[in-house]
Amino acid sequence: MRFAFTDDQKMLRDTVREVLQRECAPDVVRAAWEGRLQGVRSVWDTLAETGVIGMMASEEAGGMGMAELDLVLPLEEAGYAALPGPLVDTAAVGIPILEAAGTDEQKERWLGPALSGEARIVVSFEDQHIVPHVASADLLIAERAGVGFCVPIAEASVNLEQSVDRARELGRITFEAGAKFRMREDVDPRAQFGIGRERAALGAAAQLLGLSRRMLDMAVQYAKDREQFGKPIGAQQAVKHRLANALIEQEFARPLVYRAGWAMTTSAADAEVAVSLAKIYAGEAAKFVAKEALQVHGAIGYTIECDLHMWMKRAWALAAAHGDAAYHRERVGRHIL
Repeated sequence: MRFAFTDDQKMLRDTVREVLQRECAPDVVRAAWEGRLQGVRSVWDTLAETGVIGMMASEEAGGMGMAELDLVLPLEEAGYAALPGPLVDTAAVGIPILEAAGTDEQKERWLGPALSGEARIVVSFEDQHIVPHVASADLLIAERAGVGFCVPIAEASVNLEQSVDRARELGRITFEAGAKFRMREDVDPRAQFGIGRERAALGAAAQLLGLSRRMLDMAVQYAKDREQFGKPIGAQQAVKHRLANALIEQEFARPLVYRAGWAMTTSAADAEVAVSLAKIYAGEAAKFVAKEALQVHGAIGYTIECDLHMWMKRAWALAAAHGDAAYHRERVGRHIL
């Protein structure tokens, strides 16, 4: 069987790529690092207009009724741009949980604004109390003691924590787990949040692919532009080897991420294993490419003034998010044994 993305899936990827190239240049990411989010809000609104934010909501709810595989390419482009904001939490995890398990009142208040880009959602799983992007979000969907809660951020307590990636702000969030915020009791929250975990890990893996591709592009361009002894450093065999090895690592991870998206969409028996393998290899590839790109750039790559710095920090953060390599290797081992 030959696997390939459909024309519609590639068209959606191209649309997202065009939007992000136009509206999420490195200066927008840098502004987010400095706490200036106006540019990010503009990008978010445009993505909502194209339907990307609500792509996994049903058509009846105003979404596009798409599945996990449809998400992979747009999220890869989001990684390439280092897009700030809770795109995975909102589009891949939060909106599907809200539609499936939210009360009528919760959906009436939040689902429409989330689809239109007016409200951003972050998700906290059972064992997760430090939540990315919480300071710029409007709604928290949380799992506590096997129960789902839908909590406006304004009614929760948030203490910001230091983050290695300043465009991915972290917050320790607490709230009163009362009936006021409880989601539907006739829907199994463990199942909904369980699927949400897999989607979050898949989304991180897809973004890591994009980050790897962008960091390699940065390194290649720098190797062409930077001259020593009258010629570009990219002419040196040692530099070429580094770039070639980075490309190999990246391309080895790519089919595993795509396969994980297919496995989740088709509810394959080994979908969890596929997601874990995707997260392992995408994370390892991103860290390897970051190291090689840094070596090509030299000392300037360590500085915040260099764009590579921001992409490296995002790669390091996402490689550890939703289960690091050790966690997912252990999970693969449990399935094998």
